[in-house]
Amino acid sequence: MSKAGSGLRHLLDFQEWSTARLLALLDNTDTMLAVLDRPVKKVPALQGLTIGTAFFENSTRTRTSFELAARRMSADVLSFAAGSSSVSKGESLRDTIETLSAYKVDAFIVRHHASGAAHQVARYSGKPVINAGDGRRAHPTQALLDAYTIRQEFGELAGKTVAIIGDVRHSRVARSNAELLPKLGAKVILCGPAPLLPRDLAGEGVSLTTDARQAVQHADAVMALRLQQERMDTGYLGSIADYVKLYQLNEALLAHAPDHAIVLHPGPINRNVELSDDVADGPRSRILKQVENGQAVRMSVLYHLLVGRG
Repeated sequence: MSKAGSGLRHLLDFQEWSTARLLALLDNTDTMLAVLDRPVKKVPALQGLTIGTAFFENSTRTRTSFELAARRMSADVLSFAAGSSSVSKGESLRDTIETLSAYKVDAFIVRHHASGAAHQVARYSGKPVINAGDGRRAHPTQALLDAYTIRQEFGELAGKTVAIIGDVRHSRVARSNAELLPKLGAKVILCGPAPLLPRDLAGEGVSLTTDARQAVQHADAVMALRLQQERMDTGYLGSIADYVKLYQLNEALLAHAPDHAIVLHPGPINRNVELSDDVADGPRSRILKQVENGQAVRMSVLYHLLVGRG
């Protein structure tokens, strides 16, 4: 496990992360994945440290893999869920975090419905903070595991094209991938209905289109996004049937992609809406591989921030 040797304390987004640092983190993930293949899936790297998982939104994959990642590295885990806490009685984010900090938590993993909440936790706690998803703004570890899965498939990210199709407007996953992948030399094509495709996301290495066939034409990886109807106001969609006809990732759409293209999805999946059953469970799918890689990526993030910093 190579040491990072840096003063970076947080993973809130990728603004302060250089390409070299990101590649080092992905390289270290190879080591973590090897740990998970051992009969005893544990190392003492975080022994004596306590990791607080503060989740103010529901989660299956992210929370489970982070808690497993911390325990695989011998950390203690303080698990906090807002639904069964004093938050339901009106306690503020600041008071909650300061209360948890009083239990000598060494780092926080935070998911929150408000954009920017992880930045606030970093200020309130004074401890390293990993953003596990804040509103529609960012989900950096999901983007890292997506990038790692693509690199695992093709050996590199430079020169690859990733098409991301669906509800881009409400997707923190899409935003984090659009921030991360160009730093690693990949091109990103964001695709969806015009009301769900924010123009401000276009930039160097990132293009937009409303044409799904055009989006997948040269894609090495195609990611489907869930329609986040819980975050939508009215007027974004005509009908689900129209959306399925134009944007569902199915065999008919994949026929326009290169034969080697793989399929990704950050989960949870609305089967037969954004992604058909035959594609979700088909030979191109790397969705369960993303889940498997997520634990190793998050182990690498924890190691990078808590052990490798100089």
